[in-house]
Amino acid sequence: MADRTRGGWLVTTVAAFAAVAGMVLAVLGLLIGRPDLVVVGAPLILSMVWGIAIPPRAMPGVSLGIPRPVVEYSEVEAPLSIDPAEGVPATRIRVSAESHRSVEALVDTREPRKLRVSLVTVRTGRRKMFRIDFVGISSNTVFRSEPQTVGPVSIILLPQAVGLREVPIPFQSHGLTGAHGSRRSGEGGDLRDVAVFAPGDRLRRIDWKTTARRQVAGAHPELYVRRNFATADAHVMLVVDPRDNVGPKVNSWNTGEISPLDATALDIARRAAATLARHYLQQGDRVGLVDMTRGGRTLLPASGRRHHHRLVHHLAIAESDGESRRYIRAPQIPSGAMVVVFSTFLDDIYAEMARMWRHEGHRVVAIDVLPTLNVEGLSPHAGIALRMLWMERTDRLADLIASGVEVVRWVGDTAHGDPVGVLTALSRSQRRRR
Repeated sequence: MADRTRGGWLVTTVAAFAAVAGMVLAVLGLLIGRPDLVVVGAPLILSMVWGIAIPPRAMPGVSLGIPRPVVEYSEVEAPLSIDPAEGVPATRIRVSAESHRSVEALVDTREPRKLRVSLVTVRTGRRKMFRIDFVGISSNTVFRSEPQTVGPVSIILLPQAVGLREVPIPFQSHGLTGAHGSRRSGEGGDLRDVAVFAPGDRLRRIDWKTTARRQVAGAHPELYVRRNFATADAHVMLVVDPRDNVGPKVNSWNTGEISPLDATALDIARRAAATLARHYLQQGDRVGLVDMTRGGRTLLPASGRRHHHRLVHHLAIAESDGESRRYIRAPQIPSGAMVVVFSTFLDDIYAEMARMWRHEGHRVVAIDVLPTLNVEGLSPHAGIALRMLWMERTDRLADLIASGVEVVRWVGDTAHGDPVGVLTALSRSQRRRR
């Protein structure tokens, strides 16, 4: 235990024991006439006296920079700067973060130091990282400073999108232009038919070969034009369920202690939503978001890079408020928009919303984001409860499919469940229906 001194500095236990041991050896050597004991004890006393005579005059300055994600967001790093202080040649530092093992180091701080602290995580959203606890150590380890803390620093880790080939589109298209075909006559799509020139047709659409081929001698000449199907854009609404933020280890569902290397259901939902949003926006469609954490507030469908940044930021800050609300009615969805629901479907709330939107005529795609479960160490009673919960969930997903909702399994990457292939199949089935 250290003794308190003035200025926030403490006498270390090692220095106190060394001084006591040196005095005991020196006194004992004088009493019994053993000069060798005096020679052994004198340096210990002198080092203590020297350290007290030159006390540290300032604390080392430790500052932590703004964390930033690197290497596709699997690693987060932050700069750490240490400014030297007179009489403090070393500083002991401990770096800790939520759900991570702390790391300690003894740093030579006789000169300014620029260090880098980092951690690996697959989690997204608001995170607190890099708490720095440090203690300055004086010369000869006589004094140490009181523990000081810097951080932790808050950072928002945005979900990263993965590549997709094709995605399903709504039953109805909107607008006068876009990346998808429609049944209306217009410009830019596939050939619809060849018809007689009429008011409103453009001269550049005249098909001169057909006009020459269909002319009849002596008859009044008629011009023929090629008419195409118009193109349109899709309106897509993303609905993310933030309540069941569970990890793959079932034992952690009650404790909430989730490894930073395990993506939770909400992390998977954010990444899947960001992936679909980027794909739709890149092809000129309009994407909106229903923020269920704020009472079902709707971010109206829009397009463009700025809207994409705003939408991804909303996904990152969507978090459960700890309450399981049962809404009187589902949030209103723009007419003709396709609804994509991201949920674990461990209860009926979002399944009921999906069925309601499907009955209103919307195309509804349910993305199942429950992680692949790890039941290691599960007790027999918890195993029985999990089996009952799983059977209810299976029946719930079957009811969704029976009501016309298309279900896609998404477990964090394209190596499991192949959501890319399923979404491509849904896209092609939609084209066949049209």
